[in-house]
Amino acid sequence: MALWMDAESEPKTESEKADLDAIAALKESAAIELKEKGNEYVKKGKKHYSDAIDCYTRAINQNVLSDSENSVLYANRAHVNLLLGNYRRALTDAEEALKLCPTNVKAHYRAAKASSSLNLLNEAKSFCEKGLEQDPDNKELKKLAVEIDSRKREQEAREAQVSEAVGEAKNLLSAIEDRGLKMGKATFQELTGLKKPFLDKNNILHWPVLVLYAEVMSSDFIEDFCETDMFAAHLDMISIFRMPIPL
Repeated sequence: MALWMDAESEPKTESEKADLDAIAALKESAAIELKEKGNEYVKKGKKHYSDAIDCYTRAINQNVLSDSENSVLYANRAHVNLLLGNYRRALTDAEEALKLCPTNVKAHYRAAKASSSLNLLNEAKSFCEKGLEQDPDNKELKKLAVEIDSRKREQEAREAQVSEAVGEAKNLLSAIEDRGLKMGKATFQELTGLKKPFLDKNNILHWPVLVLYAEVMSSDFIEDFCETDMFAAHLDMISIFRMPIPL
């Protein structure tokens, strides 16, 4: 009987061929039944998602369905993994679905959704675009594409801000080193707050300056003391010079 044939053997008799055809038909029927059962588990809710994944996996492992049918199974499993928050697995399944059937719009959507959840925005945008090529009026893909574009703009703005801040910090450090200045440990921050030195567009340093009067237990804080300034320019900010002169 064909049941006892080696995997690489070819059927030699009509009986063996009939047996193999019957086995294939049974496996195909089982795969379809597993797919439908998986769909039912999804409808039952979160408690049954693991059962749905098991059904889809067993259906795929039957190795009897067409590429397009297996693409649906992978896309379905991607959907459940998305619901469970297994975004990397969802992306892997969606990509496998697209290898088998590049026109699977749901697979494009789920690949885009998983990529977006993994913050892979360029990949997510690409999946959306390819999905919309297949179905230009797909509302879910259109909505997701708008969301991804918005997040990309926000991300690019943040990256630009970070890049600018890093550039300013490097220029400040270079200016301090060029002047042969040495920085000590920050002190008296309870009086100065988070104020820091900065370099203006003319390459001039501006410092926060704290003036302490130990004798009278007092202090003054000048937030912006330009390195080219003389103390005289800031006398009106220094309290000791505003004190009434005793008669």
